[in-house]
Amino acid sequence: MAAIKQLAAVARSGTGKGAARSVRREGRVPAVIYGGGVKPEPISVDYKDVNKFIYAGHFLTSIFELELDGRKERVLPRDYQLDVVTDRPVHVDFLRLLPGSHVRIGIPVHVANREASPGLKKGGAVNLVLHTVEVMAPADDIPESITIDLAGMDFHDSVHVSALKLPEGCRPLAGTAELTVVTIVPPTVMVEETPAAGAAAAPAAGAAAAPAAGAAPAAAAGKGAAAPAKGAAAAPAAAKPAAAKPAAKK
Repeated sequence: MAAIKQLAAVARSGTGKGAARSVRREGRVPAVIYGGGVKPEPISVDYKDVNKFIYAGHFLTSIFELELDGRKERVLPRDYQLDVVTDRPVHVDFLRLLPGSHVRIGIPVHVANREASPGLKKGGAVNLVLHTVEVMAPADDIPESITIDLAGMDFHDSVHVSALKLPEGCRPLAGTAELTVVTIVPPTVMVEETPAAGAAAAPAAGAAAAPAAGAAPAAAAGKGAAAPAKGAAAAPAAAKPAAAKPAAKK
């Protein structure tokens, strides 16, 4: 079960933007508790405390026990808003957790026994497709994490949601059974051209290019040789027969 964290809260009477700004000026963050068939209850929490919890990570998957007006209320953070400029928390929504109820929550995924994975020993890598798995969990027994054993996993082996060993009382969401959670991928091999291959390719390219380069002068020479032929054909047509001299009178 996930560890329960303590957080002090104070009930607030005013609602709306004006009341919320007033609460923030006092160094507190407005919040609300809802769910459980009870009317939403506006509260406020200390800015420093909630800011620390938010930036510590896993805030939305942590169970809190609020100390509120002499009573304790077990809640789960469902949402929070940050200032768009300063990234300071400006509002938090808490879901009331009742004994015996179930809540939808994303459980963090961890992996173990990396050293026992043949694929990793051969240089492969862990591809964690899903960092959290959405499940329905008992409100009073939410697991802290889900651990996947990598022992025996080789290249292209994978684990799906349906194969996970979920804590008692937890069940995956409908339609998620075939989702891949983790897989072992082989190392990426970069193929580089060797110097010998490059040297062999260069003469071949030169030999192929030489005839092409020599073909241009040959064609030009052919054009030059064809010109006299044209002239020779025209020469007989241009030549005129010599005029016969008239016979001398005796």
